Amino acid sequence: MDQTLSVLARWLAAGDAGDVEAFDDLLHHDVVVHAPRGLSTENLESEKQVWREAVTAMPDLRHEVQEVVAAGTVEMARVIVTGTLRHDFAGISGSGRSFRLDQAVICHLDDGKIAEAWEIADVGSLVDQ
Repeated sequence: MDQTLSVLARWLAAGDAGDVEAFDDLLHHDVVVHAPRGLSTENLESEKQVWREAVTAMPDLRHEVQEVVAAGTVEMARVIVTGTLRHDFAGISGSGRSFRLDQAVICHLDDGKIAEAWEIADVGSLVDQ
């Protein structure tokens, strides 16, 4: 699948850029995001807040989408996440150290927007780094 057309890839890119207002076009207002480390959300505004906090803690946060697979109303991506944890986030102390971790993201779409997402990330490696 062309990543520029992927709703999932566009969501991650907007989040990395700190453009949470773009989420209005990409996520349903009652979106549910299942995420590790207490970062799960149950609506658009709380998802925007998580990303605001993430970008504040990691100004160089990047989700490099390696591939997207789409079937019907499901998009799945394999992602490499990098950044520098400058401030505490998700219960992890801001050490100022750079990190890299693997992530899988699975999204269910409804009318071209994300209705529900699962983020599966190797957060153990983040703590170890």
